[in-house]
This record gives sequence, C-alpha cells and structure tokens, in this order.
Amino acid sequence: NNWIKNGTPSIFWISGFFFPQAFLTGTLQNYARKHVKPIDTVSFSFNVMKESEQELKEKYPSGPEDGCYIKGLYLEGCRWNWDKWCLDDSKPKELFVEMPIIWLKPIVNRVIPKDGYYKCPVYKILTRRGQLSTTGHSTNFV
Repeated sequence: NNWIKNGTPSIFWISGFFFPQAFLTGTLQNYARKHVKPIDTVSFSFNVMKESEQELKEKYPSGPEDGCYIKGLYLEGCRWNWDKWCLDDSKPKELFVEMPIIWLKPIVNRVIPKDGYYKCPVYKILTRRGQLSTTGHSTNFV
C-alpha cells in the first residue's frame, strides 16, 4: 500500500522480492525504453554508495535518474572495508556483513573492467543450491 500512496521507494530492499530477476529486468527495460536503446545492449554497472540510506533519501527522494538503488545484500566470507572502499577479509567471528547501498546503473554496451573488478555471485538464500533452470543457473542464483 505504501507504494500506491507514496510512489515507489528511492531505495529498494532487494531481499524482499520473491523474484528479484524480474525487478532487475524491469529496471533495464525502463532504461532501454526511456533512452530508445535495444534491451539486449543494456546491462548493469555498479556503484557502491558512500552515503547512508537517510542521506540518499534526502538527496534523491525519487531515486537515481536511471537505474535504482538497492539495499539488503549481505557478504559471506568477506566484509566491506569502509576505509579502503573495497572488499576485505572478514573480521574474526563475523560471518555475515551487510553491503552498503548499491546503485545499479544501466549502461549500453558495457565493457567489464580488466582490473579492480570481482565477479561475485548473488544468491537468494544462504544455501547455494536449487534446481537448475533452463539458463543453466541455479534457481537460487540471481
């Protein structure tokens, strides 16, 4: 009801979606339609945001111009180093750490950087298993 009364949120809790792939595809489709680009040439680039959730909501009450801000992702086996602004080793006895807010930025013909890039899988639940879908990915893989 909140979305109906107040419009879509500026930051989406991606963990709350039953099928986040549909939300992500819809975000790419919105960008492609807005900029009249073929959908198959559009993919996401990512920015980890330095601002807090409250700061982003105040600064961008409608979210970013293109793409979306997401929250609710957690790291396992590493942590986000707020000082170096990168992934780092976990602290002792720290199993799961929440990621900062991420800006999913649609880009046309994105080229993956050769360095400073880590291809990290994202799963819906802790267990990394599920049925293999027709794409060859686990149904638990986002």
